[in-house]
Amino acid sequence: MPDLNVNEYLKSHIRTVPDWPAPGVQFRDITPLLQDPRVFRVLIDAFVHRYMATGMRPDVVAGLDARGFILGSVVAYELGLGFVPIRKKGKLPFTTVEETYELEYGSATVELHTDAVKAGQRVLLIDDLIATGGTMMAGKKLLEKLGATVLEGAAIVDLPELGGSQRIEASGLKLFTLVSFEGH
Repeated sequence: MPDLNVNEYLKSHIRTVPDWPAPGVQFRDITPLLQDPRVFRVLIDAFVHRYMATGMRPDVVAGLDARGFILGSVVAYELGLGFVPIRKKGKLPFTTVEETYELEYGSATVELHTDAVKAGQRVLLIDDLIATGGTMMAGKKLLEKLGATVLEGAAIVDLPELGGSQRIEASGLKLFTLVSFEGH
């Protein structure tokens, strides 16, 4: 690894795609972090080392559809924990609870199996990026409906200008992110 701190190293491997998916949007593409095995290891280790610590160790990891599945399942595996997927509506085959949240234009719904977590379990909720915070807030509400406690929300990227990290923290959920990009 070069003489950068971990956060700068990871940030240097995130690709910015201008005007995608719409004009004026600076899309932060995390796929280069996943393509290089060394960079992927540094990324996963940044999360694993944080959540190995006493007081920070969850009972289970929940990942948000879809890139949260990639990160969350690997972090759960490395921590020796189970993984719970929070999916878009209509993708889970068993009995579910659901939560609808607002998007910039319209709304979306996420679901969780009713037996995914047990009351009292401490859950790490993980996604790739925090924009408006709606998906993470909906995931938190789902987990709490089943009696779990969300220990912390975690993501690779924060886009602070969109206000999501502020909304999440204002709700009482602690948030851990590795890099921040001004502008969206």
